[in-house]
Amino acid sequence: MGNQIGEDTIPVRPDERFDEARLAEYLRGQLPGTEHPLRVRQFGGGAANLTYLLDYGQVQYVLRRPPLGPIPPGAHDMAREYKVLSVLHRAYPLAPRAFLFCDDPEVLGAPFLIMERRRGIVVRKTMPPAFAGFPDAPARMSEALVDALADLHSVDYQAIGLGDLGRPQGFIQRQIQGWWRRWQAAKLEDVPAMDWVHAWLQEHQPPEGPASLVHNDYKLDNVLFDPGDPGRIRAVFDWDMCTLGDPLSDLGALLAYWIQPQDPPHFQALAMMPVQEGFLSREELVARYAARSGRDVAHIRFYHALSLFRVAVIVAQIFIRYHRGQTRDRRFAVFGPLIPLVAKAAQDVAEGN
Repeated sequence: MGNQIGEDTIPVRPDERFDEARLAEYLRGQLPGTEHPLRVRQFGGGAANLTYLLDYGQVQYVLRRPPLGPIPPGAHDMAREYKVLSVLHRAYPLAPRAFLFCDDPEVLGAPFLIMERRRGIVVRKTMPPAFAGFPDAPARMSEALVDALADLHSVDYQAIGLGDLGRPQGFIQRQIQGWWRRWQAAKLEDVPAMDWVHAWLQEHQPPEGPASLVHNDYKLDNVLFDPGDPGRIRAVFDWDMCTLGDPLSDLGALLAYWIQPQDPPHFQALAMMPVQEGFLSREELVARYAARSGRDVAHIRFYHALSLFRVAVIVAQIFIRYHRGQTRDRRFAVFGPLIPLVAKAAQDVAEGN
């Protein structure tokens, strides 16, 4: 979602502007403070949904909308994010509260939601200067991240009205087949490791356990830390893919994005987190999650492999857009050679290497 500290806002990018007067007119009187003049800035971080700061002087809000251009079915679902965030804060205080959802294209040109603003620090590829005085910051951040995930998975989703958010039965099978279909659509050449991992996942599905809310994109740069305490999370962001399903899929995703200093260089190149000593190892993350949640993590290798399989497909989806000229971002030129390497990592995890 991008950092939520004031210094991280930027003037709205020219191609991501909208009619601010039209928005101000629409919001006037619907939320406290909206009778005052509106100033709009943009959060510069993040690479998908567009996030803006609505500054009314005495009060501030955050606006979220999908990225520009065609949107894949089911992706960047602002209605889903609003449904979750309009109630989840009651049971899970780390979820920012959403106040309003609008799907009238006349207002902004896309569906959007308005939510509360939280302040803090998002940690991306480098350790923030604010944490320089905390030598144990990586360990404290790791622990807070795992604890917040376990706490999310303990929420009684029925009690807050989210019992119809998804279909938990068959969740993992649908994940395997869904990512396999996306792979077939995105691959430019055969990658034997992807075929192997797909077959292995089919054969090694664990028994279905109790369902929970699943964030579906839980990683270090989707949480907001207290600037004065790296062990305290102030918010968890990016709920547009939240559903009901197998909670261990969230833990597997966290492991797939978790980079350790001893990982191979090509893996470190994908890192969206600081690669340094002091963070918990993947094994330590799993052990802490098991202790806090009480869940059986005996099959975590399956979920880790599934999540790496998913990362390989996401890399392929980005690379084929670059290959076709749909994006000219030179950063994506190196993604092609990464696909077989991530696929091999998924196979290594599956084989227990």
